[in-house]
Amino acid sequence: MIMIHTVSVYCASSTKINSIYSDAASELGKLLGERRLKVFNGAGSMGLMRTLSDAVMSAGGIVTGVIPRFMVENGWGYEALNETIEVETMHERKQIMASASDAAIALPGGYGTLEELLEIITWKQLGLYIKPIIILNTEKYFDDLLSMFRHAVDEHFVHQQHARLWHVADTPSEVVELLFKDDPVEFIPKNVYKHQ
Repeated sequence: MIMIHTVSVYCASSTKINSIYSDAASELGKLLGERRLKVFNGAGSMGLMRTLSDAVMSAGGIVTGVIPRFMVENGWGYEALNETIEVETMHERKQIMASASDAAIALPGGYGTLEELLEIITWKQLGLYIKPIIILNTEKYFDDLLSMFRHAVDEHFVHQQHARLWHVADTPSEVVELLFKDDPVEFIPKNVYKHQ
């Protein structure tokens, strides 16, 4: 069973969203902080990233932000974090977050969040990330994407066994339950991937 000490959280920087998403991010941050987890995120100073970071730190957790230099130069970084790692590229940012984490959590978000989620799922399919991936489906935000995933399986673009690479939680408390349950999220060994 994998021990969870660090988690990477993918989430939005948008500020023009329904407060229910912010409330869920804050609750999740509080729960992760109470567990004294180290949380990696994109170091954003706005939206769900900042909300999550503030909640984690207020509850006693540690937040490390990983941010490309061009974002720092544009003033998008959150200086109040416990630690900030400045990198050159978006790819380097994602690699560090994946390598440093014992699990990945995706909150609702836009193109960047969706891209991060799909990439980490792909890495798990290929055996490059053998750790839990949990999608927080606040207000059923991800329902259409999950339906697309099922359609890809039905049409044989994705093998049936690769439909179990992630778990879905409806609430922040369910996310934490999935992270720490006795029977951990299924891991797919490296030899599972085969060309279809």
